[in-house]
Amino acid sequence: MDLESMSFDTLGLSAGLLRAVQEQGYSQPTPIQIRGIPAVLAGRDLLAAAQTGTGKTAAFALPLLQKMADEHPNPRGSRAPRTLVLVPTRELAAQVGESFQFYGRHLQQRTMLIFGGVSPRPQVDALRQGVDIVVATPGRLLDHANERAIDLTKIRYLVLDEADRMLDMGFIRDIRRVLAMLPKTRQNLLFSATFSDEIRALANGLLRDPLTVEVSPRNTPAELVEHRVHMVTQGEKRAVLSHLLREGATPQTLVFTRTKHGANRLAEQLARDGLQCAAIHGNKSQSARTRALADFKAYKVQVLVATDIAARGLDISELPQVVNYELPHVPEDYVHRIGRTGRAGSAGQALSLVSDDEHDRLRAIERVLGRKIQVLPFDRSAIRVVAPEPARTARSAANHPQPRPASRARPPRRWSGGADRAVRRGTR
Repeated sequence: MDLESMSFDTLGLSAGLLRAVQEQGYSQPTPIQIRGIPAVLAGRDLLAAAQTGTGKTAAFALPLLQKMADEHPNPRGSRAPRTLVLVPTRELAAQVGESFQFYGRHLQQRTMLIFGGVSPRPQVDALRQGVDIVVATPGRLLDHANERAIDLTKIRYLVLDEADRMLDMGFIRDIRRVLAMLPKTRQNLLFSATFSDEIRALANGLLRDPLTVEVSPRNTPAELVEHRVHMVTQGEKRAVLSHLLREGATPQTLVFTRTKHGANRLAEQLARDGLQCAAIHGNKSQSARTRALADFKAYKVQVLVATDIAARGLDISELPQVVNYELPHVPEDYVHRIGRTGRAGSAGQALSLVSDDEHDRLRAIERVLGRKIQVLPFDRSAIRVVAPEPARTARSAANHPQPRPASRARPPRRWSGGADRAVRRGTR
């Protein structure tokens, strides 16, 4: 198939959809769109593996919008949703919902988002008015289903987007509960960055005679990404990162940490170093996460510090650089992190600051990549090393108690187990 000669006009899309695609500035479909769109229009189930930035959202949004428009060209009145898209995170829900709304702007299809971290009341009100397409995280969707606020009996099209990430986040039971509520006869589309054994097992129980589309080898990172490593001590990391960010000419940098506390702390330290910085992670409110991402996209914030919950849900076009301040525990998560850069034909850089205790993680990542990552030296004479603050453990606190004003009672500690559990479940 000559991809250079392909255009959206050849894929069987309606005039309204082609107009929206043209308004978006796209002229040539990507490989996943070339193979996926006709298959979905033909009613086939689909099992697709495509790395981020390959246009996979349009590969299912465009044909599903057309199928629903063909069924009900002029839908009126209240109605139950016919398309359900399950996603792992709020950010990905917003991205997918935005795509449906944009591509369907010349059609009469209503799209709504369902996710946690915000009041459920507006979502319930929107469902009562009737919608065609629901993009949801599993936890909040089940909340609405249990309260009988949503009718899932009319679902004709189901999409599991970033299914591998949903399994990583422990959503398999919730997914099965949702599947049990859906009609048996429906079209199923499963999209995943990788085809792990768990994904194949899920696909075998969900898909009927699917077309399998794999546009990139398993766990292959974006080919346009330049991978680099600086070997540093733990005490040098913050100073090295601050120096590189201040001296570099990169307008946007996404920095990954392993923990929510670490993301907050690093963002505060970088801000004290004079950098415009924000943090985004699961404990942030939805409004705070949305505001931080919007400021980053608008170049009001130069550095966005994130945990892995953001690695697969952020849609940032032409992001020039990703920094691994700490290497992930799971080597495949490195691929997900750097997938934020080197997208849609744009070059990108992935820099990792690797301390002595992370050498094993680096070797595991290199095994996933199938090659060594170049280690680059840096000028230590230009780095002002800041000693790390000592970790405060229960023992050190007992040996070195902090003075307390006699006139103030110690406030009770709030238990946060529920909030942490909700984050692990993907923001109910």
